[in-house]
Amino acid sequence: MAMRKIALVFVTAVILPSLVLAWLAARSIRDQQFLIERQQSIICQGLADRLAAEVQAQIEASRRAFTNRVERLAGDPGSPSPPSSFDERLRQDWPLAEVGFVVSLDGRILAPERSTRDEARNFLEFNERFLTGRELVQVYANKGLPPTQQPVLPAAQAPANRYDPTARAQQRSVLPQQSLQQLQIEEPSSQPGPQNANAPPQLQNVSALVPSTTEFRRLIGEDRSGMLARFVENRLFLLFWHRPAARPELAFGAQINLPELVRQVGDRLPGAVDPALHNDVCVALLDDNARPMALSRPGFQAVWKRPFVATEIGEVLPHWELAVYLADPAKLTQAARVTHLALGLVLAVLVAAIGVGSWLIIADLKRQVRLAAQKTDFVSNVSHELKTPLTSIRMFSELLAGGGVAEPDRQRLYLNIIAAETARLTRLINNVLDFARLQRGERKYCFERCDLADLVRETAATSRLHLERSGFHFDCDLPASPLWVAADRDALAQVILNLLSNAEKYSGDQKEITLRLADTGRGMAELRVLDRGLGVPPGCEEKIFEQFFRAHDNLNSGIPGSGLGLTLARELARAHGGEITYTPRPGGGSCFALRLPLAPAAASAAGAPAPLAKAAAL
Repeated sequence: MAMRKIALVFVTAVILPSLVLAWLAARSIRDQQFLIERQQSIICQGLADRLAAEVQAQIEASRRAFTNRVERLAGDPGSPSPPSSFDERLRQDWPLAEVGFVVSLDGRILAPERSTRDEARNFLEFNERFLTGRELVQVYANKGLPPTQQPVLPAAQAPANRYDPTARAQQRSVLPQQSLQQLQIEEPSSQPGPQNANAPPQLQNVSALVPSTTEFRRLIGEDRSGMLARFVENRLFLLFWHRPAARPELAFGAQINLPELVRQVGDRLPGAVDPALHNDVCVALLDDNARPMALSRPGFQAVWKRPFVATEIGEVLPHWELAVYLADPAKLTQAARVTHLALGLVLAVLVAAIGVGSWLIIADLKRQVRLAAQKTDFVSNVSHELKTPLTSIRMFSELLAGGGVAEPDRQRLYLNIIAAETARLTRLINNVLDFARLQRGERKYCFERCDLADLVRETAATSRLHLERSGFHFDCDLPASPLWVAADRDALAQVILNLLSNAEKYSGDQKEITLRLADTGRGMAELRVLDRGLGVPPGCEEKIFEQFFRAHDNLNSGIPGSGLGLTLARELARAHGGEITYTPRPGGGSCFALRLPLAPAAASAAGAPAPLAKAAAL
């Protein structure tokens, strides 16, 4: 029952939280690649947004430069009226101008003259009807506000066109990879069809710019300056216009030399990329057909319609984009895999540590529960062991004291029984006391040079009478020459007595005990205690040396003992630099071997033992 409670607490407090943590870690590992890509996309998107804003600011600065020139040219007293030479003078003064034009508010074109040059004739062919108010065209207008006041809104939030409520947003020419992945995550089918025909606008790759259908006079209204862009035959034209203070009835304008503008933007592009990202990304200025017009890394090649992230520049260059491409697309995936692998290894190590720790805790719990049960049995066994000799001593001493036993032989028998039980009681108490001292590290030893053969002979002699009266056949095979060891005589005698007592208790029906002492030839003396008793059950060969453990631990079995004899014997043997081991005896029974290191040869011819060392403590 106690073990079940401990297991329940362990599962609730350790296993379940560990499983929850492992599940959370597994989910974290699964999301690592997405998080890394998301972090990279945020960095690159910030770069694209910043560069798009810088391009807008650069074009706005060019527009202000144009405004200043118009004010200077229009206010020049030498300027002819009408200003038919505005085109020539503007182009000479400002290289960014491709064609200069002047339009009156009543719908007359004062410049350029049609017969001057091809650029002027093409300009009038494409724009004359629009500038004179005879044709409505689609334009992207910017009234000259600072870029911060011209936010690019998502298509879903784009306001309705002020001039043409029926105007609709156009599809973007690029599809950023991050947007594509988001579309695939949120919308299973990315192919056109009934499944995503009604997809929300934020999942459609549409432009945030909406053209206005109008004519020039309505476009400028009461404004003083601005810019507009329009597509003619799939070609982009960018126009600046300004109404100078000296001639407010006239609108002076310029068609921008787009290649020159792109060159100026491209010259600034490499230096605008953060140095930390310069080797990892390439920034490209893409036109409305996703063709690269300028690159931060010359010679870079990519699938231009599939940038990592992209940002539309705005009305100043409609449907042109600042796109960011990864220099090594596999590097991001590799980084995600490395992170995935690292987290996986950490998770595996943690799970293994939890498993090993759980196993160790469970093993220790089992050991502690078993030890607690053994301690309980130890108390019962010791109580029984103390009671039995005390009962015999009391009974026989009362018989002798009462004078009821007159025969000398019987009196001698009773006295021998009392002496044997007293020795048994003394040995039991000594075992308990010695074990307690060993546990506290208080057991003292007085090592001296002694003859192990003589010590075994003396100890066997003290036990022979008791064993033979108990019906045992007791043989001693001891060498004639001495075997010198450095030992505490009392401690070694206790070891030998414990081994003999163990052989006696587990003898069974074949009462036979043999002592054999010999030199192994490898600097060790070996004492064997052999019996023909019950032996040790398989799997308990080492457990019998554990404290309180008994292979036949049952009071009803009639085998006395406390479970400390072999434990104490091994501890004492190890304190002498030796060891006690168990092996089954061929033909049945047990063989306990005590091995001790031999001392150096005796210096005295007589072989008298001499003290070798002072008392020591465990």
